[in-house]
Amino acid sequence: MKKIYLAGFDVFYPDSVERGKRLKKLCEKYGFIGLYPLDNECDTAEEIFSANTEMIKNCDIIMANVNCFRGNEPDSGTCFELGFAYALGKKLYCYTDDNRTLRQKIGDFDSEGFCVEDFGFPVNLMLAVPSEIIHGDFEMCLKSIKETEID
Repeated sequence: MKKIYLAGFDVFYPDSVERGKRLKKLCEKYGFIGLYPLDNECDTAEEIFSANTEMIKNCDIIMANVNCFRGNEPDSGTCFELGFAYALGKKLYCYTDDNRTLRQKIGDFDSEGFCVEDFGFPVNLMLAVPSEIIHGDFEMCLKSIKETEID
């Protein structure tokens, strides 16, 4: 079975361990092995970084929650994980419940006066171009992966 690294800010929810178990069960339902960042027993930032990058090296696919987190953009750690996985040649899938373009969400300029890109994507082009963007939730993304990934 293919392994999917489950990137996203899900690890910050108060029930993150239980949430991870549910996400991994859904992966099993669709014939995948889910690798959840909190599967690692780590204490320090360095240990977490090392363990999670090892998981990404050992996965086949990265699936990322790119919904907005603490502002108008996805979680920065998730963005790093996507870039790292892309550099390793991994297949990238991202899901978001808000498929509006950045311009539709934010406007021509953000609250600090910076221009907002207009490429028609719901996330920054550096995430959207190398990824398959799925409009929907975690399970919808898994269904899409199941339809396109052949063992």
